[in-house]
Amino acid sequence: MISNRYHARITRRETHSPRSLLAIILAVILIIVFSWIGTEIVLALLGLRALLVAPVDMFTSAVNVVAEPTGAVAVVGIVVAVVGLILVVAAVSPGRRARHVLVTERAATVVDNEVIASALARHAAYAANVDPDSTTVSVSRRHAVVHLTPTSGVPVDRYEVADVAAKQLESYGLRRPVLARVQIDERGRVGA
Repeated sequence: MISNRYHARITRRETHSPRSLLAIILAVILIIVFSWIGTEIVLALLGLRALLVAPVDMFTSAVNVVAEPTGAVAVVGIVVAVVGLILVVAAVSPGRRARHVLVTERAATVVDNEVIASALARHAAYAANVDPDSTTVSVSRRHAVVHLTPTSGVPVDRYEVADVAAKQLESYGLRRPVLARVQIDERGRVGA
């Protein structure tokens, strides 16, 4: 029972990305802004010339924002609201890494999407009887898209490739099922 808890923690840590980069960027921006405001206040208290804007002018312009054109104030308000909404969504939503968890009893097994795509491409190319270089696969959280470019004049059975891809994905034992889709180019490659 304890190992299941540890496996869950490990797989969660490996499949979700932290928001530390966003937090660091925001912290640096806020440090710069507050340092600038603090410097302006100290310069005003010492009676020296302001670097950019004096604190009195900042306060006056903030108070007199009602006198500004309504369109400009509305645009600035909308931009600030959108930036705030993006930051709230980024803070609340989990960041996901391009990885999947395999169901195993003995260990926490995490596989990168590129590994799944590579194996799936090999099997799809074999099932379609095309060159492996003519097969690309992209794996996302819920879908695997197999893209084939057949050899000119050689038909490819889409349903057979889709069936092979689905069976292969099922054999991996992914915790969350991934659905396979097959796309076949209308134009084939010559001599491949």
